[in-house]
Amino acid sequence: MTEAEKAARIERGRLLFAKRADFMLGVVALDQLPPGDMVEVSFAGRSNVGKSSLLNALTGQNGLARTSNTPGRTQEVNFFTLGTKGEDGLYLSDLPGYGYAKVSRSLVKEWTKLLKSYLRGRPNLRRAFVLVDSRHGIKDSDGEIMDMLDECAVSYQIVLTKVDKIKKTAQEEVLKKTQIAIAKRVAAHPDIIITSSEKGDGIAELRAVVADLVYGG
Repeated sequence: MTEAEKAARIERGRLLFAKRADFMLGVVALDQLPPGDMVEVSFAGRSNVGKSSLLNALTGQNGLARTSNTPGRTQEVNFFTLGTKGEDGLYLSDLPGYGYAKVSRSLVKEWTKLLKSYLRGRPNLRRAFVLVDSRHGIKDSDGEIMDMLDECAVSYQIVLTKVDKIKKTAQEEVLKKTQIAIAKRVAAHPDIIITSSEKGDGIAELRAVVADLVYGG
């Protein structure tokens, strides 16, 4: 890809996410899902991985997704709209945080059931972005969500978050380990995106990737 082509991708992503984003609804049951009438991408990750901060950074709207110091606050699938149906709109779905949520085993079971049904029943879902804290790398709970995505045949891509919190050598190490961990996973996209919501690293590239999914790339 030439530099001009790369610049065009970045600009297309910028224009897509310059559109207004709005919270649509929170879903706790399949019959509440919005119609599959627009391209959809989802965001998954351990509690406290920085999902809300990333969504806010992507859309340029600091108050779009709520951030919290309390792990496990997101206990439903939250849907946001970007743009409108008439202008190549997009659904963004924020999946329940996992790993550290202080909730009952029965509720975790219900979440798992909802997520599996959601992932299997959304033909408009083009990709799930699995957020992994770059300070810790892939944990067992990340492996479980990737197992689920593999099982449901949903394409997913790893997004390393909070890279501003670690040194360059540590970034290179976690990137290499992550590449090895996903190499044999059937639904994993090989490209890993490195981001910092605070510093803005990787945000433009992630927007471009989403734009490719909306417009074709």
